[in-house]
Amino acid sequence: MFIGRKEELRKLEKLWHSERFQHPVIYGRRRVGKTALIREFIKGKESIFFTGIESSEQQNLENLSRAILATAQQDVTPVFQTFQEAFEYVFRLSIKKRLVFVIDEYPYLAKAYPAVSSILQKLIDEYKNNSMLFLILCGSSMSFMEEQVLGYQSPLYGRRTAQMKILPFDFFEASEYFQDFSPLDMAAVYGIVGGTPQYLLQMNNSLSLEDNLKESLLEPSSYLFEEPSNLLKQEIREASTYNAIISAIASGASRLSEIASKTHLETSACSLHLNKLIALGLIRREGPFGEKTTRKTIYAVEDPLFRFWYRFIPKHISLLQNGMIDLVCARIMEQFSQYMGPVFEEICKQWLWRQNKLALLPFTFLSQGRWWGSDPRKKNESEIDIVASDGERSLLFCECKWTNDSVDASVLETLVERSHLLTATNRHYIVFSKSGFTDGCRKFAKSIGQARLVTFNEMM
Repeated sequence: MFIGRKEELRKLEKLWHSERFQHPVIYGRRRVGKTALIREFIKGKESIFFTGIESSEQQNLENLSRAILATAQQDVTPVFQTFQEAFEYVFRLSIKKRLVFVIDEYPYLAKAYPAVSSILQKLIDEYKNNSMLFLILCGSSMSFMEEQVLGYQSPLYGRRTAQMKILPFDFFEASEYFQDFSPLDMAAVYGIVGGTPQYLLQMNNSLSLEDNLKESLLEPSSYLFEEPSNLLKQEIREASTYNAIISAIASGASRLSEIASKTHLETSACSLHLNKLIALGLIRREGPFGEKTTRKTIYAVEDPLFRFWYRFIPKHISLLQNGMIDLVCARIMEQFSQYMGPVFEEICKQWLWRQNKLALLPFTFLSQGRWWGSDPRKKNESEIDIVASDGERSLLFCECKWTNDSVDASVLETLVERSHLLTATNRHYIVFSKSGFTDGCRKFAKSIGQARLVTFNEMM
């Protein structure tokens, strides 16, 4: 069953119905569902689907020939003599009819035959005005696709008619995969594996959260046990250095100097490695909301599976490899509520964007983020989980509490107090809670007017 990607499908269908040459580029991390999206789109359409492989030029040419001939059903040479001949045959076919031509894992093909981009550029320029070809190039190597396909130096630069960077699902899209998980268990699943479709498919909604954790991730023979390290090896040389950086961040190091110190790297080298991880979508760079200074920049693990894996697996690797899975699972569950705090903040941010799109908030915000800084009155550091702004004078301040206790009035009182550390004409407040609110909190929220209390169940 195909789930999600409605907006991406809508955009592809719009291009399809233009009845003229189109060349969308689709890229994103491995396992994110690019190929599934393309296969859903081409249902009912005449198409040629070819996947590049890590092999020789000749092997790729033979596979391409088979893909073309399987669709064309014409009496032609069993194997094209050159890529130029094969591609030109496809372009000629598309003069008389609408045809989708997919080259999946394009970086593998380009590695096997580096001239492929130049050949495609020449044929696009020659045929684009009288061709109805729908040419899709798809790839998982983020750096290759951005530099060698979309980049200024690429022969294909300027030939694309659209590009789509496919990202993991947000929490609410990921929840569509599982109808039998409770909302709380679904939040936990999202906190462990995130919104990558292939990772979600490893979870079984007929099992408890603990049993899923044991079978899908803690068992050394499971699919996800070595997935983060395998993914790094596929994307990056010298993966050990990047492993150390992610481990340092997952263990609590957030500033460049702290990460460099823990990994024994020069700060300049560490910064370059961090930029690579950011480009891969594994790490994110943050600063206090509304501030442009880089002095307060911190780093966090962006991908939930990587965040979970690097926090809990490396330090327990010997226990797991010696069959002590139940013990490790118990240790993880003891810390799990604390681990879920930042996950809940991310879910709240996603919920706010959805509400913003539907115009269900006090104002339409343009940006949101976390804020931290000095409180001159108390002479200490303060932070606010989420601040959203309309770009003028209205701010929305949010606090997110993932605890088993009902949130009391003191939480909202503190949020109101801290909100005055930022300049605003109109202030609005939302407190998010896993477990609800005390009567005192509800009474205080009503008394100040511009405050809203939202339980996790109300977000679903």
